[in-house]
Amino acid sequence: MAETTQGFKPSLGLMDATMIVAGSMIGSGIFIVSADITRQVGSAGWLIAVWLITGFMTLTAALSYGELSSMYPKAGGQYVYLKEAFNPLAGFLYGWSFFAVIQTATIAAVGVAFSKFLGTFIPALDIRDENIITQIGIFKIYPAQFVSIVLIILLTYINTKGIKNGKFIQTTFTVVKLLSLFGLIVFGFLLAAKADVWNANWADAWTMTHRSEEGTIVGGVFGSAMLGAIAASMVGSIFSSDAWNNVTFIAGEVKNPQRNIGMALFLGTLIVTVIYVSANLMYISVLPLNEIASSPQDRVAVSAANEIWGDMGKYVIAVMIMISTFGCNNGLILSGARVYYTMAKDGLFFKQTGTLNKYQVPEFALWIQCAVASLLCLSGKYGDLLDMISFVVVLFYALTILGIFILRKKQPDIERPYKAFGYPVLPAIYILMALAFCILLIWYKPTYATWGLGIVLAGIPIYYIAVGSKKKD
Repeated sequence: MAETTQGFKPSLGLMDATMIVAGSMIGSGIFIVSADITRQVGSAGWLIAVWLITGFMTLTAALSYGELSSMYPKAGGQYVYLKEAFNPLAGFLYGWSFFAVIQTATIAAVGVAFSKFLGTFIPALDIRDENIITQIGIFKIYPAQFVSIVLIILLTYINTKGIKNGKFIQTTFTVVKLLSLFGLIVFGFLLAAKADVWNANWADAWTMTHRSEEGTIVGGVFGSAMLGAIAASMVGSIFSSDAWNNVTFIAGEVKNPQRNIGMALFLGTLIVTVIYVSANLMYISVLPLNEIASSPQDRVAVSAANEIWGDMGKYVIAVMIMISTFGCNNGLILSGARVYYTMAKDGLFFKQTGTLNKYQVPEFALWIQCAVASLLCLSGKYGDLLDMISFVVVLFYALTILGIFILRKKQPDIERPYKAFGYPVLPAIYILMALAFCILLIWYKPTYATWGLGIVLAGIPIYYIAVGSKKKD
């Protein structure tokens, strides 16, 4: 591939940047995770509360990131912020975790979600035992995993041909899925909402209970266990709301980044938060809580759509999720490679990832990201990886927002075209909420949280190996 040392070309406006924020956030989660949240907390009030808490945290973090993006309007985003606030090791640990699990596992999971819902039309792609190709040890290989890999390769190839191709796909698919979700919510309220269902769901809205996979109440949740249930349930809502910060990774390609990135973060996260809360209010108006909790394969949106459109509902939702996951993966693939590019420029990643091709995009970085995501598709362990992701990403969000306080002391004279909204109160509240979430996950879901922390710490020896190699060069 032809290489160039030229920098990135600013070609993304506010609309494009906002669509990257919203499009990267909305994948398959909103259609699925409310089932598990309902099993964890058991009531309508707490279901909505979990989404509101997540929305508050996401908006607060996004508004805080606006200050950092205005200070460092260049490719790399969170990696750059952590490096500047703390030290190169902190930045590297984020970049390593990003490459090893955060971005690549998310790309894999979103790709598999696309294939699973394509299975609505092509039964051979449904992930079930009769469709298994082979089993290697504990790994089961299904046709859907290969379709996921083809999708990831296709989107990677498109993005190697320049930012304009990725921008077009992102804006088009995000507008379509926002309109589709809006339509689902409106039709749900107009055509399928039932006053008796709504009233029954809200009759005992703030009594927290655990529900079985059949939707029946299996016990109450009291005292400190309520905090654990909220933390466990937020794994799904946080994953569904994550990737909002992807736009900061491509700051070098955004016009007037000091203004537009902060605005895009606010607008994109606000739009998605409103849609997520509205979708869950629609679910509660259409389905009894036991049916939300017991939705087949957790496909709450399919159950709701069946109430709205009858048997055609599952096909409507399948198309919506395919559009949603296609656009989501494009945003993840487009933005992720820019982090590895910036790390390579610092001598902390494969040297070739620090070059741009003739279209001014980091082609090699895109392809190695594609390779790792494809392997994770085959592993079949993306579900476990996503549990780790929630712990790791929130931990790094907390550290990054703490960096705002540090940089106010460390670099008081640097230009700040935008300052964190509600500083110091809102950023401090976010840090406390994020740390509480991480501690509760370690306590109540120690396996996944410990593995997530282990992946982060594994980056320490790799960092010193990279620094040693850099000195030899």
